[in-house]
Amino acid sequence: MTIWPHEGLRVPAGWRPTPLREFVLKVHQRCNLACDYCYVYESPDRSWRDRPPVMSPAVWQAAAARIAEHAARHGLTQVRVVLHGGEPLLAGADRLDRLISDVRAALPTAVVRMQTNGVLLDEPMLAMLTGHRVGIGVSLDGSAADHDRHRRHRAGTGSYPAVERALTLLRSAAYRSSYAGLLCTVDPATDPTATYETLRSFDPPAVDLLLPHATWASPPAAGHADWLIAVFDRWYSARSPEPSIRLFADVISLVLGGPARCDQVGLSPVAVAVVESDGTIEQVDSLKSAYPGAAATGLDVFAHAFDAALTHPGVIARQIGRAALADGCLACPVHAVCGGGHYAHRYRPGDGFRNPSVYCADLRRLIDHVGQRVTADLRARAGTGS
Repeated sequence: MTIWPHEGLRVPAGWRPTPLREFVLKVHQRCNLACDYCYVYESPDRSWRDRPPVMSPAVWQAAAARIAEHAARHGLTQVRVVLHGGEPLLAGADRLDRLISDVRAALPTAVVRMQTNGVLLDEPMLAMLTGHRVGIGVSLDGSAADHDRHRRHRAGTGSYPAVERALTLLRSAAYRSSYAGLLCTVDPATDPTATYETLRSFDPPAVDLLLPHATWASPPAAGHADWLIAVFDRWYSARSPEPSIRLFADVISLVLGGPARCDQVGLSPVAVAVVESDGTIEQVDSLKSAYPGAAATGLDVFAHAFDAALTHPGVIARQIGRAALADGCLACPVHAVCGGGHYAHRYRPGDGFRNPSVYCADLRRLIDHVGQRVTADLRARAGTGS
């Protein structure tokens, strides 16, 4: 077994990396909102200040060529390209049109997605993105009061009215095909059921519920398990069709012995790379919540193939499953479901990432609750009752 001393990891003999399948392009490095929980602008890492505000054609063309090279080398028939920021819509419709066209030319079968705060999502922008078959995810944290508590303009005004207008357009018949879903950051100070009903009222095909990025250096508020369990019970008990909630679907799948799709739970290899606006290749940028440089790889799309990222210790740590878990995690009966939680949430100063998640107790309660409900439901359907 190879040992990475600075990570404390033991890489199993015979291990082979999983090729990258998702590539996040930071097409604009700045944002038009000042969200108080932002893991980029409110994190210990301030590297965004030293990067160009907007990605240049040279960078996105080099990135697209490197992605195509990686896909060909590993026989990948399809990859996912996510346009991100900052706020990607700040790049403007013309620049985004050219960028997507170049990505499509290099990667004809790529699935292209965008994650946006929605504030600038007007009809001309939607027409262009829909024409390019771009799936659009929008961030929404619930009711107007709850959303605007955290997601405000720099002048202090709330962003909910603009997001509401954008979602009204996005769910209309003309643009519904581009509606990928909603992303909501969990706030235990809000009413969980009311938050879910607000999200549901916008008729999303899917909802992502994200725990705020926190570490042992800056622990989260209490109550996340109660919040998630309340939403799960409302969602799972519904008689009407409900949007897919990836976290819940993944926990159910894992409890039943299946795989997971998200990186919040489970032991599936993470196969994501980020290209910053200057062409730098980084790991997932949620790591910026840990310490300055936590996401860095020392690579860039001009000088390095994406295969070089596969040998970085931080990437390896998120691909070797159980071998990256803390001893305390391995002793836990639900570690294969929890997977140690999100990698960024394991960070403890002076001790790195080989720790239980700072949300360990919340995840255990959620997993136990979901497991009990699903198991009881399956037994009832089978008529055993036990």
